Amino acid sequence: MPELPEVETVCAGLKPALVGQKLVGIEQRRKDLRFPLPANFVATLSGKIVKAVRRRAKFILIHLDSGFVLMIHLGMSGRITVYPDDAPPAGRHDHIEFLTEKGVTIRYCDPRRFGFMDLVPGSSYAEHPMIRHLGPEPLTADFNVTSFNNKLNGRKIPIKTALLDQRIVAGLGNIYACEALFKARISPKRIAHSIPGERSKRLVVAIKEVLHAAITAGGSSLKDFTGTDGNLGYFQTQWAVYGRAGEKCHAICCGPAKTWYCEHAIKRIVQSGRSTFYCSKCQR
Repeated sequence: MPELPEVETVCAGLKPALVGQKLVGIEQRRKDLRFPLPANFVATLSGKIVKAVRRRAKFILIHLDSGFVLMIHLGMSGRITVYPDDAPPAGRHDHIEFLTEKGVTIRYCDPRRFGFMDLVPGSSYAEHPMIRHLGPEPLTADFNVTSFNNKLNGRKIPIKTALLDQRIVAGLGNIYACEALFKARISPKRIAHSIPGERSKRLVVAIKEVLHAAITAGGSSLKDFTGTDGNLGYFQTQWAVYGRAGEKCHAICCGPAKTWYCEHAIKRIVQSGRSTFYCSKCQR
C-alpha cells in the first residue's frame, strides 16, 4: 500500500496539473471501486475548478470551488498518471479519468480495486469516518516528543505495532516504520510504553528524517507504485533493513580504536500480521 511519501509524491505531481483548472470532462467506467462511487459523481465534479490539492495521512484531498472535497485513497494498487498531451487508449483497469480545460488527462488505474473515491463537504471533511480518528501528521510540529510520549503512555504493544496505528501517527506504514526504528536503533519488539525518554527523542527525529528522504526520492516503488509522470520512486535502493532479511547490516559502528560495519544478518519476524525487518545487534 502506498504510504505517506508515495501519496505526497502523487500530490506534488497533481498540483501543477490541477490547481486553478476547470474539470471539463469526467469519465467513470464503473460504478464502484472498493466502495460504490458517490451518486452523481460525474455531475458533481463536471465544470468545477480545483482550488487546492492536499494530503492527510495516506489520503489525497482535492478541494473544489463548489465547496466539495474529492477524497482519494490509492488502496493497494491504485496509481494516478498525468498526461499533459494526448493520453494513450485506456486499459481495462483505468477506471476514472479527469480532463482539464487545458487538455490535461488525469487517469486513475487500480487493478485490485482496493482504492476508493468519495465526495464530501469541505466544511466537514475532517469528520469523515476514514480520517476523523487520525493522529498528527509526522512532518508537522504537531508530531513532537511530548505528543508522541502521550500517545505511547500505557501502551503494552510492540513499538512497531504502535507505529502502524494511524491514531498515534498518521501516514506511517510498514516500510517506513521499519526504517525509522533502525535509524533510531530501537528494537521493533520493545514495548511501546518503554519508549518515552531518550528513545522517543531519537525516534521522532528518525521518523521525520526517513520520510523526508523518501519524499525526495519519489517514494518506494514495489509492484504498482509510480509517480504521476509514470516514473518509479527509488527510495527502495536506500532501504537499510526492509526487505533485506538474511543480508548483512550496513550500519557503521564506532569504537575507541576503529570504525567498522556491523555485518550482522538482518532478521525478519511477523508482528500483527506484517513483516518486520531489523538488526538484532544494532536495535535494542
